[in-house]
Amino acid sequence: GIVRNITDFGAFVDVGLKNDALLHISQISNKRISHPSEVLSINQNLEKVKVLSVDLEKQRVSLSLKN
Repeated sequence: GIVRNITDFGAFVDVGLKNDALLHISQISNKRISHPSEVLSINQNLEKVKVLSVDLEKQRVSLSLKN
């Protein structure tokens, strides 16, 4: 996926769907970070994102970078 936007609570990642998937700040790193921009940058290519959940009704996908 490609990081499209970074917010205080996480990052939105383009995974090829209509809507971008959410990578919540708690799922970005195994250690505590204060802001997603400490680890991620806009247009960064994320090779190994894991799908945590899919909500078909709300058309939302949640991701994780944790091992």
